[in-house]
Amino acid sequence: MNTRAIGIFDSGLGGLTILKAICRVLPKENLIYFGDTVNMPYGAKSKKAVTRYSLAIAKFLEQQHVKLIIIACNTASALALPQLQKQISVPIIGVINPGARAAAKATRNGKVAVIATEATVQSKAYLRALMRLQPKLHIIQQACPILAPLIEEGWVHKAAGQLIIGNYLKKIAKSGCDTVILGCTHYPVIKHFIARQLGKQVRLVDSADVLAAEVKKQLTEQNQLNTRGHGRLKIYASDDPLRFKRLAKHILGRELSKVSLKKLAL
Repeated sequence: MNTRAIGIFDSGLGGLTILKAICRVLPKENLIYFGDTVNMPYGAKSKKAVTRYSLAIAKFLEQQHVKLIIIACNTASALALPQLQKQISVPIIGVINPGARAAAKATRNGKVAVIATEATVQSKAYLRALMRLQPKLHIIQQACPILAPLIEEGWVHKAAGQLIIGNYLKKIAKSGCDTVILGCTHYPVIKHFIARQLGKQVRLVDSADVLAAEVKKQLTEQNQLNTRGHGRLKIYASDDPLRFKRLAKHILGRELSKVSLKKLAL
């Protein structure tokens, strides 16, 4: 059981920030990553659509006999996690609760902000998770509808991209929040830009680091850590593997040897 792979999925490339953190924290684990690039972005989709895509991917990963599935997508975690846990026999972890716990622990003044996709903000998943932990928290949410596509296209390094990031963060910068949850797995890619906009006094909760620690804790407690050799990696994309491979290099800092095309059985 311990040598079985961990399955990870996202709507596109953002979940590679989770993959990168898992590789760093658990280098011996075998990993299978699925990027649903044909349906990206999830943040503008309905709950019904996101659940349908997520369920199809989870069933594929289940067929690969993975020991754990990580939803490396805040939108899918917010909208589809309960349904997946009902229909999939493999344990599933989303990013919402680990991120909320880290933010509740990190804040010093009780003011927490969440930047995320429109669907994640509208779901109020972070709001509910934070309020369960600390009911007196003051929480501000900011939807950033086009930020994930900008990151995937590499536009955040250009003047227009910087202007958009600054505009999204304007309300948060004035709010007095001392902790900000990066509520989309794309956002750690531009963490240094966000930190520069908000200042050193603001703590950024990176879902990648938090989730990797959560996975290690869970596998350790269940005696399921892989202790053999070095982990193997398989990558699947639902559309244009060559483009996925080219863009993935900017997130992972290395070139992928192979990305396989896998169309979803919807």
